[in-house]
Amino acid sequence: MQKIVTNIWYTDGAAQEAAEFYTSLFDDARITGSIPYVEDAHGEPGTAMVVNFELAGQQFTGINGDASAKHDHAMSLLVNCEDQAEIDRLWEAFLANGGKEIECGWIADRWGVNWQVWSTEAEKYVGGPDKAAAERAVKAMYGMKKIDLQGLKDAYEGR
Repeated sequence: MQKIVTNIWYTDGAAQEAAEFYTSLFDDARITGSIPYVEDAHGEPGTAMVVNFELAGQQFTGINGDASAKHDHAMSLLVNCEDQAEIDRLWEAFLANGGKEIECGWIADRWGVNWQVWSTEAEKYVGGPDKAAAERAVKAMYGMKKIDLQGLKDAYEGR
């Protein structure tokens, strides 16, 4: 059992749909269970009130709630991508399904959940040992929506 589980609030009964979308994006992902609404609850009896799912070994709970809570990018789910191809694949999947680009690798999915589509390779540039080079890379990153690893490398190397 994971001690701390991220709980994501969805409106319009979207928890099941969101969990299905997220689990389609990652090879090591699955829906692990759900709790249906019962009579006299705040939703349609038999439909999912709570959906539990796992992404890359991390447990999440999606809960269907009302519109009183909104997501913002002060809290996001960071995905450490292997390479530019994975960054591109995830970015396009979020965007194609109603997502909204933010900046510096942040993107909101169609439900307003914020993700950082990132790579540990990028950290070599924005946090590299050469402070002037790292500053160039950070400035380049500020001009990006989707992370461009080659662009960060070029900035770091002064090209």
